[in-house]
Amino acid sequence: MRTNPADLTKESLDLFVVMWLDAPEWNGTPLIGGNFDITKEQRGNLTDLKRRGLVQTMRDEGNIWVIFTEDGKALAADLFPSRD
Repeated sequence: MRTNPADLTKESLDLFVVMWLDAPEWNGTPLIGGNFDITKEQRGNLTDLKRRGLVQTMRDEGNIWVIFTEDGKALAADLFPSRD
């Protein structure tokens, strides 16, 4: 099911955009704490994005990586139609 950007809070959408725009720097899987940090408040936004099925996270050697799901990629395509 596609997520309408209007269904997200501004804060969750802002976090999604930051992570998506950072993804090319990390071969499509951005590192939390790499080029951006997540505040205590934004942890709730990350949880929101995960519950909506837009992203998953993976912990590896103490690092947390963001993985965009197919629904997340579809949302990004709606937000940034000129970018793959």
